[in-house]
Amino acid sequence: MFGLSELAVILVVVVAVLGVKKLPELTRSAGKAARIFKSEAKAFKEQDAPGGASGSGQVISGEVVDRDATPRS
Repeated sequence: MFGLSELAVILVVVVAVLGVKKLPELTRSAGKAARIFKSEAKAFKEQDAPGGASGSGQVISGEVVDRDATPRS
């Protein structure tokens, strides 16, 4: 997609805009976001797989609560 020279120009622009002090924080955040995305994508694939969590047959019951309604006496 990008050649080496284009990536070098993009890197120089990012360093110039953000500064050298913010670069490690930016790369840490990007790595964390990539790990979260990867784990969510894996969980989504496992959920859709036959015999996954969606095919377990569990029934979850609950009660609908309206926070804005007046309390009953």
